[in-house]
Amino acid sequence: MQAVDPNALPTKTFDWGAIKWYVSPGATPGAGMTFGEVMLLPGKGHDRHNHPASEEILYVLSGEGEQMMDDGEPFPVRAGDVLYVPTGVFHSTLNTGWAPMRLLAVYNPGGPEKDLEGLPDFVEVAAGEAPALTRAASAAGD
Repeated sequence: MQAVDPNALPTKTFDWGAIKWYVSPGATPGAGMTFGEVMLLPGKGHDRHNHPASEEILYVLSGEGEQMMDDGEPFPVRAGDVLYVPTGVFHSTLNTGWAPMRLLAVYNPGGPEKDLEGLPDFVEVAAGEAPALTRAASAAGD
């Protein structure tokens, strides 16, 4: 077994950011869970969703945001916070800061990462290529 080289893996991109799955069933021999890094662009987030057959752990590496759990009121999160999302619980994460928000994500069992590939804004960027980050024009027409 060798260390995982992130540069040898594709990047999954969306209007709200990007994900790189380091370990996942089907891609990693013997893996039953999924582990990866999520990057949310400033002012963007992963909308309300759930994982009917998997629990999730999120660890905030950097940035600041708001987390909604079980359709409750959003609460602030920042670097160092750990979030446990029970199986089937609706949740969302929003980056409220000016810089990208980085999180580690674990699904147990793995599999929900495949659902993301069906989203209309999904684009896979080949291993070794840098994803393009975009921003909308301001109201002033910048």
